[in-house]
Amino acid sequence: MIPLTHHLILAAVLFCIGMAGVLVRRNALVVFMSIELMLNAANLTFLAFARDRADAAGHASAFFIIAVAAAEAAIGLAIVISVFRSRGTINMDELRTLRN
Repeated sequence: MIPLTHHLILAAVLFCIGMAGVLVRRNALVVFMSIELMLNAANLTFLAFARDRADAAGHASAFFIIAVAAAEAAIGLAIVISVFRSRGTINMDELRTLRN
């Protein structure tokens, strides 16, 4: 059986990688993928505690996070496609404002 600390360390590493991707990368698609990675790290944390305590509440929280992540991905992708069609780029440095 894998101890809880291993799950939490993995979740922390995944979250830090996602946070670094959001802060460093300038491509909007990479930023969205990094946000998804951070949400999956939160899922891993909820599920690790649910397994450790033999409680189903962590699984319910993980399902809600998955639903929010799916909605975020769909809306974010629609925004990225719309911005690309109007501006011709998805580089975050060139899209400082969402005017026009």
